[in-house]
Order: sequence, then structure tokens, then C-alpha cells
Amino acid sequence: MSDVPLVLCADDDADILGLLAIRLERAGFRVAQAVDGEQALSLARELRPDVLVLDVMMPRLSGTEVLGALREDDSTAGIPVVLLSARAQEADVERGLGAGADAYLAKPFQAPELIEVVGRLAQRRG
Repeated sequence: MSDVPLVLCADDDADILGLLAIRLERAGFRVAQAVDGEQALSLARELRPDVLVLDVMMPRLSGTEVLGALREDDSTAGIPVVLLSARAQEADVERGLGAGADAYLAKPFQAPELIEVVGRLAQRRG
């Protein structure tokens, strides 16, 4: 087991997924990637990452559907989740946080903010 926190990033946009991975890896995290909600849920159960970064609007399962499934499963319920979305109205943020997300970041996200939030959540989990 590594002391370096593992972050699972899920986004159906390959460019955003790549950007997330690069930014987080440069900040010292290990990164796993998923291209849709189903893959994200499967990998979360398999890998037990320290933090998940989920796009809200993905095929197969949305980020909020993945979040709900994680929170219902005792083995994954405690994994911190950051939701990422282009939908950043107050009601969208409240809906995401109300669904059990630990943080909600609007796209386009700022890398320093993402790294700070993920780092804080990873420390809390560790």
C-alpha cells in the first residue's frame, strides 16, 4: 500500500480527464481514470481510492448516481467525493452537496483549487 493518495477521476471528456490526471499527478497524487459512471463505480469498489473526482454529466451513470451508489455501500460510503460540473448554479451545487458530495467545483475548474480540495479530503481520509 502506498502512502501517496490515490485519486479516481471520472469524466467522459478525454481532454478534461487528461487534464485532471496531469494536474493531480504533478501535485503528487496517484491517479486512476474512468471514462463513464459505470466504470467509475466499478473502479471505486475495486481500488478504494482516497478521493473521487466525478463529472456530474456522464453516460451510463451520472456522477450523482455514482455518488448515491457509493454512499449506500458500507465499503465505499466514506470515500470523499468531489463533483465537477459545468452546471454551477446555486441549486446545482446544493443538489450535489445534498446528495452527499464533499465538494462541488464548477468547470472550468482552477487547478490550484482542485489540488487544495483533493489534498484536504485525502488528508481527512488518511
